[in-house]
Amino acid sequence: MIMDRDILSELTQIFREVFEDDSININRTTTATDVAGWGSLSHIEMIVAVEQHFGIKFMSLDLKKLDSVGDLIELIKAKLSA
Repeated sequence: MIMDRDILSELTQIFREVFEDDSININRTTTATDVAGWGSLSHIEMIVAVEQHFGIKFMSLDLKKLDSVGDLIELIKAKLSA
């Protein structure tokens, strides 16, 4: 079973690539307002990158529930264990 800290570490790398900022550090409480440049287009790019990295597919309904990185971690864990 993949651990939260491992997912967070991998998400940090994805965020750094998508937002082209190697200084980004995220945690479970990080939201879009905490990351410069996190808008609607970059959100889609980030979601696609997460899906590709973890080999999962999100449904539209899943994405509506995402308010923070912590929510994203829980969603990834649920998809990986399904």
